[in-house]
Amino acid sequence: MKFSLEKSIHILERTPAVLKTLLKNLSEDWTAPNEGPDTWSPYDVVGHLIHGEKTDWIPRAKIILEQGESQPFTPFDRFAQFEESKGKTLNQLLDEFESHRTDNIKTLKALNITEADLTKTGIHPEFGAVTLENLLAAWVVHDLGHIHQISRVMAKQYTNEVGPWTQYMGVLK
Repeated sequence: MKFSLEKSIHILERTPAVLKTLLKNLSEDWTAPNEGPDTWSPYDVVGHLIHGEKTDWIPRAKIILEQGESQPFTPFDRFAQFEESKGKTLNQLLDEFESHRTDNIKTLKALNITEADLTKTGIHPEFGAVTLENLLAAWVVHDLGHIHQISRVMAKQYTNEVGPWTQYMGVLK
């Protein structure tokens, strides 16, 4: 599918509701486990998404639109959630994510991005030059990837319990 800002917003707008529907008021048996060392629980993923809403997608889009390649992106701290989420419940994080995302979608729409804007570039600290289209498409895929990750981590809580059906459960492999 060719990139479409409108179609991208359809996904970005739905992510908070998807996560709330999946995770709100669940026991920590579902939301606290991860897949082992250096992996994230559903709780950690929601904290990570919040940090991205505050420091990544919209701030970088504005850099591309306002400063182009003259102002490189600030490196993104992929692990900031571990400190920023301390003392918060998952329900609080879900509400915080929804609030930030709602604000960011309003901001995104207010930018009145044109087709020409989508080809503007900024400098990513690891990848070098990236277009606004690359950034916005990555935001959508990032959401979908983390929804997949959360589902996978949760499914693995029943790895042994599914018995012989394991062979048909791709999410467990």
